[in-house]
Amino acid sequence: MQAGRLYIGVYCGASRCHARLRDAGGRALAEARGAGGNLYVDFDAALAAVDAQADAVCAKAGFDPADRGQLALGIGVAGLSTRDDAARVEARYSTYASVRAANDAVAGCLGAHGGGDGALVIAGTGSAAIVRVDGRETLIGGRGFLLGDDGSLARVGAEAIRAALRAHDGIGPASPLTDEIMRRFGHDPLVATQWALTAKPAGYGAFTPLVFERAAAGDAVAKAIVDAAALAIDALIDATRGFGATRVALVGGMTAPITPYLAPSSRALLRDPLYDDADGALLIAGGTLPALDGVPG
Repeated sequence: MQAGRLYIGVYCGASRCHARLRDAGGRALAEARGAGGNLYVDFDAALAAVDAQADAVCAKAGFDPADRGQLALGIGVAGLSTRDDAARVEARYSTYASVRAANDAVAGCLGAHGGGDGALVIAGTGSAAIVRVDGRETLIGGRGFLLGDDGSLARVGAEAIRAALRAHDGIGPASPLTDEIMRRFGHDPLVATQWALTAKPAGYGAFTPLVFERAAAGDAVAKAIVDAAALAIDALIDATRGFGATRVALVGGMTAPITPYLAPSSRALLRDPLYDDADGALLIAGGTLPALDGVPG
């Protein structure tokens, strides 16, 4: 088997990792899924997630992962923000025939538009947008949990906990949502603050389904949090238009629950992804994707 004739694409988002192995003609040979990671949060843990799914996809295809010199690897990983980050990741995989690393948003955008022009808004554990027009990539947002991630699962969960603590202290409105969150912390704000000292973004995001559930039931506090998240996603979608995007895909765990709350102008721009994020990572590796019937323009 010739070097580079097999291609692995590994997408590693903050909460999930997805790998796919294809041959030179684009035929899928195997795929694997597992827990994700973020370089910004924990560099070694994120690459351990990449390792696990790259090895798993090789094993499923009956290919010895030790013989990496026959594989071209493409990685899209959350938290990668500079060329130095990419070089550091790529150095870890020098035993492969070739390796290229990029931000997870790049992989997602490449997959969503089959390598063509377009924009991707990611609304998952974190949030960000990327625009690819005429071969130029522009990242919007993606500043991490402390400085960004507006409209994300993590931000919605964090705002819900903040609202619950304000309600407990009598400086904000109480509601069934705030009561339920405080119940989960034993109605003790010190328990909540101690939890927050080590909580990761995914931990905050775990509260988000409850927020949407309560918003749908008419909870005013929950509805205000959801409305603010929708405005943040609207802003990301609108920003992509300023960079020339005419085709926008929205992906991530917030997609289904937040879409009904988006502005009509935002929903009118949205298109279904053509391929997924693992295939976007595979394009980073230099691989080929199978042709699609009825691909929209």
